[in-house]
Amino acid sequence: MKTLEKCRLTTNQLRRKTDLEAFDFSSTGDLPCLGELIGQERAVRSMAFGLEVKSKGYNIFVLGEPGSGRTTYTLEKLREKAKTQKAPDDWVYVYNFDRPNEPLAVNLPPGQAKALASAVDELVEELKQALSKAFDNSQYEDNKAQLVKEFQERVNGLMEELRGWSKEQGFAIKRTPQGFVNIPLLQEEDDEGNKTEREMQQEEFETLEDPEQKRLHKISEQVSQKTLEVLRSIRDEEKELKEKIRQLEAEICRNALEPYLADLKDRFAEGGGEKLKSWIVSLAEDIIANFGAFVASARDENAEADFNRYSVNVLVSNDPDDGAAVVWETNPTYYNLVGKVEYESRQGYLYTDFKKIVGGAVHRANGGYLVVDAEQFFRQFMSWDALKRILRTGELNIENLGEQLGFVPVSSLRPEPIPVDMKVVIIGTRYLYHLLMIYDPDFQKLFKIKADYDVDMPRNIATERQLACFIASYVSHEHQLHFTKEGVGEVVDWASRLAEHQDRMSTQFNRLAEILVEASAWASSEGASEVCREHVIRAIEEKTFRSNLIEERFLRAFEEGTIRIDTEGEALGQINGLTVIDLRDHAFGHPVRITANVYMGQEGIVNIEREVKMTGPIHNKGLLTLGSYLGRTYAQDMPLSLSARIAFEQTYSGIEGDSASSTELYALLSALSGFPLRQDLAVTGSVDQFGMIQPIGGVNEKIEGFFHYCKARGLTGSQGVIIPVQNVKNLMLRREVLEAVEEGRFSIWAVSSIDEGIEILTGKPAGRTTFGDDDAPEALKETVHGSIRLRLREWYRRAGELKKLFGGKGGEENKEGAADDQANKGRSA
Repeated sequence: MKTLEKCRLTTNQLRRKTDLEAFDFSSTGDLPCLGELIGQERAVRSMAFGLEVKSKGYNIFVLGEPGSGRTTYTLEKLREKAKTQKAPDDWVYVYNFDRPNEPLAVNLPPGQAKALASAVDELVEELKQALSKAFDNSQYEDNKAQLVKEFQERVNGLMEELRGWSKEQGFAIKRTPQGFVNIPLLQEEDDEGNKTEREMQQEEFETLEDPEQKRLHKISEQVSQKTLEVLRSIRDEEKELKEKIRQLEAEICRNALEPYLADLKDRFAEGGGEKLKSWIVSLAEDIIANFGAFVASARDENAEADFNRYSVNVLVSNDPDDGAAVVWETNPTYYNLVGKVEYESRQGYLYTDFKKIVGGAVHRANGGYLVVDAEQFFRQFMSWDALKRILRTGELNIENLGEQLGFVPVSSLRPEPIPVDMKVVIIGTRYLYHLLMIYDPDFQKLFKIKADYDVDMPRNIATERQLACFIASYVSHEHQLHFTKEGVGEVVDWASRLAEHQDRMSTQFNRLAEILVEASAWASSEGASEVCREHVIRAIEEKTFRSNLIEERFLRAFEEGTIRIDTEGEALGQINGLTVIDLRDHAFGHPVRITANVYMGQEGIVNIEREVKMTGPIHNKGLLTLGSYLGRTYAQDMPLSLSARIAFEQTYSGIEGDSASSTELYALLSALSGFPLRQDLAVTGSVDQFGMIQPIGGVNEKIEGFFHYCKARGLTGSQGVIIPVQNVKNLMLRREVLEAVEEGRFSIWAVSSIDEGIEILTGKPAGRTTFGDDDAPEALKETVHGSIRLRLREWYRRAGELKKLFGGKGGEENKEGAADDQANKGRSA
C-alpha cells in the first residue's frame, strides 16, 4: 500500500508548536507594554492617512469583525491625534432682539462660553440694583419735573393764544367731557354803560335770522379748525416731552450700564467677534427700553418679570487644554446627534424659548471627531440622512422631527445654523460597508477612507513576540497574573487554532483575552504566582466544556446506538462523511453516514435530499460535478447508462456546502466497482470535474469530531481521517489527537486526487481511466476504474440486448424513457 504510507501525515504536520527557544523572556512581566496594534498594517496605515487628510469627504469607515480591536484602537488613535490639535470654539445661543424666533449662534474661544453665561447672569442681577439707584436720584426727578414744567408752560401758552384768537372771532372755547366746543359770545351793556360778554344760549341762537346763523356756523368751523391745529401741536409737544423723558431715562440707564457693559466687552467681545459686539449693543438697548422691569424687580421681589432673554444658553463648552473633542456616541438617535428644541407644558400649552435648545453629539464633536457604531447608527430613523446633510452642507440646523414630518406647520424656533468642521468615523462590518457602497451613492463621496481590519495576521518570530507584548499589556491593565513563556506559547498556538492556519494567528483579541482572564483565574485558584502552560490548557478545556452540551448529546446518541456510525469493518457503497455544526460559541465536527446505490437505468445520479429540497445550491453544484466526473472518466467511448441514488442517512435538517462531494463520489465508485469501503475511516473534501481534491473549511473540528466517535467505541489503530492535501496548513489539532497519532492509535491522510483516496479506502489500486483492447479483463477487475468500466459496459450491452428483445415496443418505451430522461434532466447529473 504505497499510497497509504505516502499520504499519511506525521505528528509534526498536524500542529505547529511555538519555538520557545526563540523567546528571550521568561515571563510577560519582563516585556514592555504593546504600543501599537499588531497584525493590522493595512488598517493602521489607512487610519493614519485618514487622520492627516483635511479635505472634505475624507471621513473614515473602519470595517472588521467584532473583537479585532477596531474600536479600542480607533478611539486611542483619535484621542492621541486630538490632543495635538487646538481646542475648538465654544458655541452659545442668545436671544435675537430683532427676530425673536431665530436665536443667534455665537462662537467664543474655548472655555469662555460658561464664563460669558455667568457674566451675563451677574450683569442682570447687578443692573437691577444699579438702575433702581439711578432712578432714585433726585436729579432725575428734578430734570423730569423741569421738562414737565416747560411742557405745561408751552401748552398753556398755546391755549391762551387760541382762546384770545377765538374771542376776537366772537367765540369762547370750552372744555367738556366730549372734547372742546365753540360757543358764540354776546356783547351787552349794563346800566352804567359798561360792555360785557356772555355765552349765547341755544334758545337765543335759534331766534337768530338764517344769515346770522350761517355766519356764526362758518366762524365756528374756523375756530374748530384752529383748535385742531393747536391740539395737534400739543400732541407733538407731548411726544417731544415723552421723547425727552425717554432720552433722559436712556441717558441715566446708559450711565448706569456703561461700567458693566464695558467690562463685558473687554472680557468677551474680542473673542466673540463682531457678532457678539452687536449682540451686546442690542442687549443694552433692550435693557434701556425695559428698565422699568429692572427697577420694579429691585423694589419688589415678588414683581413678575421675565429676564430669560438676557441670559446665554451654553451649547458647547470646551477645555482649552484638552485639545480637540473625540465623541463616542453609543446611542446615535436623531436627537442625540443633531440636538433638539425642547418644550415645556404650561397650563395645557407647549412653550419654548432659546434656552431650551439642546446640543447633540455633532455639536460636541465640532472641530474634532465623531465616532459611531454602524449597526447602532443605521438602525436609527433619520440619523444617516441628517449626518449626510451635515457633511454635504458643512452646517448643522436643529430641526425637530415633528416639525419635519407634521402635516400642519407649527410655529417654532428656527435656531441659526452652526458651521460644522469635523471628521466622522463609523465602525462596522464588511457586510454593512458593501451594502452602503452599492445602495447609497453618497456614501463613497463622504467616506473615502477605508480602514480594513484583517481577521488574522502572519505568524513569525516578530508577531509571536508582539502577541506576547499584547499579553503583557492586557494582564497589566486588567490586574491579572503574568504568563510564563510556556503559557505564552500555548496562547500563540491557540491563536493559530482560531485562525485555522499554521502560519497565521487570529486577530480576534476579545477571544484571546477571554483565555487570558480564565487562565489567570485558574492559576489564582491554585495559588500560582504566574500562569503556566497547564493553566492555559485548562482554561481552553473548561471553556469548551461549558459550551459543548449539544456535542455531548450527539456523542451519547452514537454510544447508545441511536445514531448509526460504523467505525470498524467494511461496507459496499457506504462511507463516513464529516460535517461541522457551528453554534457560534462552539463548533464541533459530526460524522454522517453517506450511502449510494446503483443499478441499470437512464436516470443518472439522484440525490435523495435534493429531491425533497433539503439541500442548498452549493451542495447541488457539488452533486452535479459528480455526474460530470463520471462522464469524463467512463463515457468517452460509450454512453453512460446508470441510475444511482445517494443519501445522507439520519439527517433531518438542511444540507449545504460541497465539502462532502468527494465523499459522495467515493461511495458511488464503491457501489459501481463492487469494492467495499473501510468504515474505520472518515472523509472530507470537495472534488472538481477532473477528480482533483479541493480544500474545505473546519478541518480541525471534523477530524476531532470523528476521533471522539472512534474513541467512544475504542481506538483500534486503523482508524483515521482523509483530508485534502491543501488543508494540511490548516491543521492545529488538539493534543489528545496528536498523542493518539504519535502512539499509532489514529491516523490522518492527505490526498490530492480521487485516485489516491479510493486506494486508501478500498485497498485496491485505482488503475487507469482509459483502456485498450488488449487489456485483460481479469487485470481490470483488480482496479477500481477497471471494475467500474467493465460493469458499465456490461450494463450497456444488456440494455442493448433488452432493446432488441422487446423490438418496436421497446423502442417506443425507450422513446418515452428518453422523454422522461429529458424531463428529469434538471435533477440528473
